[in-house]
Amino acid sequence: MRPLVVPPAALRDENSIQMLSAWIAERGLHCTLNIGFFEQQGHKEPKAWGMLLADVVKHIANACKEVSGVSTPETVQRILDSMNEELEDSTSAAEGKFVERPS
Repeated sequence: MRPLVVPPAALRDENSIQMLSAWIAERGLHCTLNIGFFEQQGHKEPKAWGMLLADVVKHIANACKEVSGVSTPETVQRILDSMNEELEDSTSAAEGKFVERPS
């Protein structure tokens, strides 16, 4: 298992909250999602997740520019194209269920 580093800001902020974690395991994607948090804060869940995912895409594009030199806008467009293709014609099932947090 190879977990990523927790961002320093998340460590500094006692009110930080993890919203998503994604793993490639057993030949598939496995996620934990903090569904319901945005609604509890008075926001519409789909819109807030869209904003969060848009920020994630921008972070990925910025990182790719730093590593490979490909421009941020070009990488964003490539990611969006890939996402739209996958949403229209999925290469794998996105199935899951709620799992209780271990005590």
